[in-house]
Amino acid sequence: MIHVSTHILDLSSGAPAAGVSVVLERSDGEAWTVQGRAATDADGRVREAFGPVTSAGRYRLTFATGAYFAARGVASFHPEVIVVFDIRDARQHHHVPLLLSPFGYSTYRGS
Repeated sequence: MIHVSTHILDLSSGAPAAGVSVVLERSDGEAWTVQGRAATDADGRVREAFGPVTSAGRYRLTFATGAYFAARGVASFHPEVIVVFDIRDARQHHHVPLLLSPFGYSTYRGS
């Protein structure tokens, strides 16, 4: 079984981004099926709230970044960040970090 986790660092504050809504979906060809929903904890993390993912395939994480910044009174450019990635090995943990600022973001395959 595969576990997908994520964490968000708000680069504008230098702190974890707590309370960001995140949705994990799996591609079914043209459609996407929700696999789980969560919000980042006080450390900006979603550890195993999505539960185990049972098969390889194309997945995406959608982060509600606009709502996060709006709640803090900060103008931002991206209402959401969508990260699409492929899971090929069903035995590996997949960690997808997000480095976030009001006007940009970066991501990578974490460990």
